[in-house]
Amino acid sequence: MAETPTAASLFDLTGRVAIVTGGTRGIGLAVAKGLARAGARVVVSSRKPEACEAAVAAITAEGGIAIGVPCHIGEIDDLHALVAATLEAYGQIDLIVNNAANALALPIGQITVEAWSKTQDVNERAALFLVQAALPALEASRCAAVLNVVSVGIFTSGRHLALYTAAKAGLMQLTKSMAAELAGKGIRVNALAPGPVDTDMVRNNGPEVAASMAASTAMGRLAAPEEMVGPALFLLSDAASYVTGSVLVADGGTVFRA
Repeated sequence: MAETPTAASLFDLTGRVAIVTGGTRGIGLAVAKGLARAGARVVVSSRKPEACEAAVAAITAEGGIAIGVPCHIGEIDDLHALVAATLEAYGQIDLIVNNAANALALPIGQITVEAWSKTQDVNERAALFLVQAALPALEASRCAAVLNVVSVGIFTSGRHLALYTAAKAGLMQLTKSMAAELAGKGIRVNALAPGPVDTDMVRNNGPEVAASMAASTAMGRLAAPEEMVGPALFLLSDAASYVTGSVLVADGGTVFRA
């Protein structure tokens, strides 16, 4: 009879290798640190080399193992280079967190082809082509899991955020398609939909917008980036071994309150 797993063992990621895009700040950095604390070796990517170096320093200062790979995820060649660098460093890929995003905001009537393409390339296309580039390594893993970070905005009207929410809604559908097609290969694919989180992306909108976003939640506040670590680790770990094609909403009670 198989032993009943302990709670600790279900969340133990020792021996696994994780790529986290947009892993140098906000939710991405918090999740990268959480993965490292759980035992994973982590690869953080960002466009800026100095940001990668700072993230690696923060992770290793806590005793984790990490490398940084500068990468513009809107460029397909960079995605292949990210996979190659990960395999060169660690020889395997078990977990992918598609977290990097941009939040271009233009009202309907002013959206340009360039803005649309840039948003789609980063928020949706990159996730697909990173997984495709890493697919042979994921297939070889006995514990492969992909986490696509979407947004609670996909369950709202997306007013003033059509560029962003359309791309994230596409990523949610892509999550389902990936899950359906890759389940037979032993690869789980899920999504995390954060509500308003206290990140640079939110703060850059100004204090009034940040306060309004906090007020939109039932809990009346922004989340700390670290509050996304638990949901992310659940979906990436053996604790969610029978979960695929799902979305975990961590929004402080935004959607049901709307």
